[in-house]
Amino acid sequence: MKFNLTEYWTHNLSPFLVQFPAPYDDWGPGGIRWYGIAYLCGFIAAGMILRLAWKRGRSPYDPEQIMNLMTFQILGVLIGGRVGYAILYQGSKLIEDPLIILRVWEGGMASHGGFVGVCIATLWYARHSKQSPFPIGDLIVSIVPPGIFFGRIANFINGELWGKTTEISFGVLFPKAPDFIIGVARHPSQIYAALLEGLIPFIYVQWRFWKTDITKKCPGHLTGEFLFLYSVGRITNELFREPDASLILGMSRGQFYSIFLAIGGIFLIYLAKRKTSQYQN
Repeated sequence: MKFNLTEYWTHNLSPFLVQFPAPYDDWGPGGIRWYGIAYLCGFIAAGMILRLAWKRGRSPYDPEQIMNLMTFQILGVLIGGRVGYAILYQGSKLIEDPLIILRVWEGGMASHGGFVGVCIATLWYARHSKQSPFPIGDLIVSIVPPGIFFGRIANFINGELWGKTTEISFGVLFPKAPDFIIGVARHPSQIYAALLEGLIPFIYVQWRFWKTDITKKCPGHLTGEFLFLYSVGRITNELFREPDASLILGMSRGQFYSIFLAIGGIFLIYLAKRKTSQYQN
């Protein structure tokens, strides 16, 4: 698929909202990155949703408790995402150089690692506050999708994690892609991901959280639903995304890891139903 460079839009967005000159020649560029803003927007949206849930009686957490809960979740996302990236996508390099985990300025976060981090943070918070993790999990999944959405938009702005080659009219030329020079267009898979992994799960979870009594009748069920729905969206999007690491059993790593996430979601739904049934009996 070779085309004239003018036939498609060439990605020319800067990863910086504001860029500062490097103080030394061997330092990389500094400034305010869109990726950092995406995280900030995700955390702000999460706080707003939690506060709204408290005001409307759908959450037991007052503003002070929301800050405590958010602190646990932020640490879970950041630490889990970074450690997950190092283990799941940079395993060989991690063995040779364990310090890559600390070199966050080189980039690299894994959404599956972030999920594990959030899960651990939720269990930790539940134990710390002496509460059941199931209703906390249902509350947490109501605030996770916006962060995923903003993060994928930031991926697009950064011109990273591009899609496979395509002839569709809205294909994009990514300068960082190895075949950019010959005019090979690629799927804007980051936008697909923002929709499939962020927006659609957000709409679904918000509908289930506010318009049904699933969180009251069967705590933990909504958490399982979200994990399964996200996994389906991620697996689907990976069909259009260029793998950024070696395949596992013929699948991209995103697809492979999402299978386990989907299984975990189904198992959590089973546990939630079983626990509810035992309680009613």
